[in-house]
Amino acid sequence: MIETMAKIRESDHQRLDHLLIADMVEPGSKVLDVGCNDGTLLEMLSTQRQVKGRGIELSQKKVNICVARGLSVIQGDADRDLVDYPADAYDYVILSQTIQATHNPRTVLREMLRVGRHAVVSFPNFGHWRVRGSLFFNGRMPVNESLPYTWYDTPNIHFCTIRDFVDLCDEMKVSVERALAMKNNGEPIKMSHKRLANLLGEQAVFLLKR
Repeated sequence: MIETMAKIRESDHQRLDHLLIADMVEPGSKVLDVGCNDGTLLEMLSTQRQVKGRGIELSQKKVNICVARGLSVIQGDADRDLVDYPADAYDYVILSQTIQATHNPRTVLREMLRVGRHAVVSFPNFGHWRVRGSLFFNGRMPVNESLPYTWYDTPNIHFCTIRDFVDLCDEMKVSVERALAMKNNGEPIKMSHKRLANLLGEQAVFLLKR
Protein backbone atom coordinates (compact mmCIF):
# COMPACT_ATOMS: atom_id res chain seq x y z
CA MET A 1 0.00 0.00 0.00
CA ILE A 2 2.63 2.56 1.07
CA GLU A 3 4.88 1.68 -1.88
CA THR A 4 1.97 2.13 -4.31
CA MET A 5 1.04 5.45 -2.69
CA ALA A 6 4.63 6.62 -3.12
CA LYS A 7 4.52 5.77 -6.82
CA ILE A 8 1.33 7.78 -7.21
CA ARG A 9 3.01 10.68 -5.41
CA GLU A 10 5.95 10.53 -7.79
CA SER A 11 3.83 10.31 -10.92
CA ASP A 12 1.36 12.94 -9.62
CA HIS A 13 -1.29 11.54 -11.98
CA GLN A 14 -3.82 10.83 -9.25
CA ARG A 15 -4.73 12.40 -5.96
CA LEU A 16 -3.34 10.57 -2.95
CA ASP A 17 -6.75 9.80 -1.49
CA HIS A 18 -7.99 7.98 -4.61
CA LEU A 19 -6.06 4.78 -3.99
CA LEU A 20 -7.27 4.57 -0.39
CA ILE A 21 -10.85 5.18 -1.50
CA ALA A 22 -10.57 2.46 -4.14
CA ASP A 23 -9.22 0.06 -1.53
CA MET A 24 -12.34 0.65 0.58
CA VAL A 25 -14.77 -0.15 -2.24
CA GLU A 26 -15.71 -3.77 -2.92
CA PRO A 27 -15.29 -4.86 -6.57
CA GLY A 28 -18.49 -4.93 -8.59
CA SER A 29 -20.32 -2.53 -6.26
CA LYS A 30 -22.82 0.14 -7.23
CA VAL A 31 -21.16 3.51 -6.61
CA LEU A 32 -22.34 7.12 -6.71
CA ASP A 33 -19.47 9.64 -6.83
CA VAL A 34 -20.76 12.98 -5.57
CA GLY A 35 -18.77 15.98 -6.78
CA CYS A 36 -16.87 13.72 -9.15
CA ASN A 37 -14.89 16.55 -10.77
CA ASP A 38 -13.40 15.38 -14.10
CA GLY A 39 -14.23 11.72 -13.42
CA THR A 40 -10.70 10.54 -12.59
CA LEU A 41 -11.76 8.59 -9.50
CA LEU A 42 -14.91 7.22 -11.11
CA GLU A 43 -12.93 5.99 -14.12
CA MET A 44 -10.33 4.37 -11.86
CA LEU A 45 -13.05 2.58 -9.87
CA SER A 46 -14.67 1.38 -13.07
CA THR A 47 -11.48 -0.01 -14.59
CA GLN A 48 -9.73 -1.31 -11.46
CA ARG A 49 -12.67 -2.33 -9.24
CA GLN A 50 -15.27 -3.02 -11.96
CA VAL A 51 -17.88 -0.93 -10.16
CA LYS A 52 -21.16 0.15 -11.68
CA GLY A 53 -20.51 3.82 -11.26
CA ARG A 54 -22.45 7.03 -11.68
CA GLY A 55 -21.56 10.56 -10.74
CA ILE A 56 -22.96 14.00 -10.10
CA GLU A 57 -20.94 17.17 -10.56
CA LEU A 58 -21.83 20.84 -10.07
CA SER A 59 -19.73 22.14 -12.98
CA GLN A 60 -21.32 21.52 -16.38
CA LYS A 61 -17.91 21.88 -18.01
CA LYS A 62 -16.58 19.00 -15.92
CA VAL A 63 -19.73 16.98 -16.57
CA ASN A 64 -18.96 17.31 -20.26
CA ILE A 65 -15.40 16.08 -19.64
CA CYS A 66 -16.75 13.05 -17.76
CA VAL A 67 -19.24 12.21 -20.50
CA ALA A 68 -16.49 12.50 -23.11
CA ARG A 69 -14.58 9.87 -21.10
CA GLY A 70 -17.55 7.55 -21.37
CA LEU A 71 -18.74 8.03 -17.78
CA SER A 72 -22.34 8.25 -16.60
CA VAL A 73 -22.36 11.68 -14.95
CA ILE A 74 -25.05 14.33 -14.62
CA GLN A 75 -25.02 17.92 -13.43
CA GLY A 76 -26.11 18.19 -9.82
CA ASP A 77 -25.56 19.77 -6.42
CA ALA A 78 -24.67 17.68 -3.35
CA ASP A 79 -26.53 20.09 -1.08
CA ARG A 80 -29.81 19.93 -3.00
CA ASP A 81 -30.01 16.84 -5.20
CA LEU A 82 -29.16 13.85 -3.01
CA VAL A 83 -32.65 14.07 -1.53
CA ASP A 84 -34.04 12.97 -4.92
CA TYR A 85 -32.23 9.62 -4.82
CA PRO A 86 -34.05 6.60 -3.32
CA ALA A 87 -32.80 4.97 -0.13
CA ASP A 88 -30.25 2.16 -0.48
CA ALA A 89 -29.84 2.82 -4.19
CA TYR A 90 -26.05 2.35 -4.01
CA ASP A 91 -23.53 0.27 -2.12
CA TYR A 92 -21.19 3.26 -1.71
CA VAL A 93 -21.69 7.00 -1.97
CA ILE A 94 -18.37 8.82 -2.27
CA LEU A 95 -17.57 12.44 -1.46
CA SER A 96 -13.88 13.06 -2.13
CA GLN A 97 -12.36 16.40 -1.14
CA THR A 98 -15.80 18.02 -1.35
CA ILE A 99 -17.53 17.97 2.04
CA GLN A 100 -15.72 21.16 3.08
CA ALA A 101 -17.22 22.90 0.04
CA THR A 102 -20.83 21.98 0.85
CA HIS A 103 -23.18 24.41 2.58
CA ASN A 104 -24.66 21.80 4.93
CA PRO A 105 -22.08 19.04 5.59
CA ARG A 106 -24.22 17.34 8.24
CA THR A 107 -27.24 17.12 5.93
CA VAL A 108 -25.11 15.93 3.01
CA LEU A 109 -23.55 13.20 5.14
CA ARG A 110 -26.97 12.07 6.37
CA GLU A 111 -28.29 11.89 2.81
CA MET A 112 -25.22 9.97 1.63
CA LEU A 113 -25.86 7.32 4.29
CA ARG A 114 -29.52 7.15 3.33
CA VAL A 115 -28.79 6.70 -0.38
CA GLY A 116 -25.88 4.27 0.12
CA ARG A 117 -25.17 1.42 2.51
CA HIS A 118 -21.73 2.95 2.99
CA ALA A 119 -20.27 6.43 2.62
CA VAL A 120 -16.65 7.24 1.81
CA VAL A 121 -15.50 10.76 2.69
CA SER A 122 -12.09 12.33 2.17
CA PHE A 123 -11.10 15.88 3.09
CA PRO A 124 -8.08 18.11 3.76
CA ASN A 125 -7.20 18.22 7.46
CA PHE A 126 -7.20 21.77 8.81
CA GLY A 127 -5.53 20.47 11.98
CA HIS A 128 -2.27 19.61 10.17
CA TRP A 129 0.83 21.11 11.78
CA ARG A 130 1.67 23.23 8.72
CA VAL A 131 -1.79 24.81 8.83
CA ARG A 132 -1.43 25.50 12.54
CA GLY A 133 2.04 26.92 11.97
CA SER A 134 0.90 29.20 9.15
CA LEU A 135 -1.84 30.66 11.31
CA PHE A 136 0.37 30.96 14.39
CA PHE A 137 3.57 32.33 12.85
CA ASN A 138 2.29 34.16 9.77
CA GLY A 139 -1.20 35.13 10.91
CA ARG A 140 -2.57 34.14 7.50
CA MET A 141 -4.79 31.45 6.07
CA PRO A 142 -2.54 28.72 4.65
CA VAL A 143 -2.06 28.03 0.96
CA ASN A 144 -0.50 24.66 0.18
CA GLU A 145 -0.97 21.53 -1.90
CA SER A 146 -3.93 20.31 0.13
CA LEU A 147 -5.42 23.80 0.51
CA PRO A 148 -4.38 25.47 -2.76
CA TYR A 149 -6.77 28.45 -2.72
CA THR A 150 -6.41 31.92 -1.25
CA TRP A 151 -9.08 32.85 1.30
CA TYR A 152 -11.03 35.11 -1.10
CA ASP A 153 -11.45 32.61 -3.96
CA THR A 154 -11.63 29.28 -2.15
CA PRO A 155 -14.61 26.97 -2.70
CA ASN A 156 -14.02 25.63 0.82
CA ILE A 157 -16.49 27.12 3.26
CA HIS A 158 -16.46 24.60 6.14
CA PHE A 159 -12.92 23.76 7.16
CA CYS A 160 -12.60 20.95 9.68
CA THR A 161 -9.98 18.85 11.40
CA ILE A 162 -9.92 15.09 11.72
CA ARG A 163 -11.06 15.42 15.33
CA ASP A 164 -13.96 17.65 14.21
CA PHE A 165 -15.11 15.03 11.72
CA VAL A 166 -14.86 12.21 14.26
CA ASP A 167 -16.97 14.30 16.65
CA LEU A 168 -19.58 14.80 13.92
CA CYS A 169 -19.74 11.05 13.30
CA ASP A 170 -20.19 10.45 17.02
CA GLU A 171 -22.93 13.08 17.22
CA MET A 172 -24.77 11.52 14.26
CA LYS A 173 -24.20 7.99 15.62
CA VAL A 174 -22.43 7.03 12.39
CA SER A 175 -20.16 3.98 12.53
CA VAL A 176 -16.57 4.47 11.33
CA GLU A 177 -15.59 1.18 9.66
CA ARG A 178 -12.16 2.30 8.46
CA ALA A 179 -10.22 5.55 8.65
CA LEU A 180 -6.77 6.67 7.61
CA ALA A 181 -4.87 9.93 7.55
CA MET A 182 -2.09 10.62 5.06
CA LYS A 183 1.18 12.48 5.36
CA ASN A 184 2.24 14.71 2.49
CA ASN A 185 4.48 11.91 1.14
CA GLY A 186 1.50 9.57 0.90
CA GLU A 187 2.36 7.51 3.98
CA PRO A 188 -0.83 6.42 5.79
CA ILE A 189 -1.30 7.04 9.52
CA LYS A 190 -3.63 4.75 11.45
CA MET A 191 -6.50 6.62 13.05
CA SER A 192 -5.94 4.72 16.31
CA HIS A 193 -3.26 7.36 16.94
CA LYS A 194 -5.82 10.18 16.85
CA ARG A 195 -3.67 13.04 18.11
CA LEU A 196 -0.80 12.06 15.82
CA ALA A 197 -3.12 11.64 12.84
CA ASN A 198 -4.68 15.04 13.46
CA LEU A 199 -1.26 16.67 13.72
CA LEU A 200 0.60 14.93 10.87
CA GLY A 201 -2.16 14.00 8.42
CA GLU A 202 -2.66 16.38 5.52
CA GLN A 203 -5.72 14.47 4.32
CA ALA A 204 -8.08 11.89 5.79
CA VAL A 205 -10.30 9.17 4.34
CA PHE A 206 -13.25 7.64 6.23
CA LEU A 207 -15.40 4.63 5.41
CA LEU A 208 -18.73 5.08 7.19
CA LYS A 209 -21.86 3.04 7.81
CA ARG A 210 -25.16 4.10 9.35
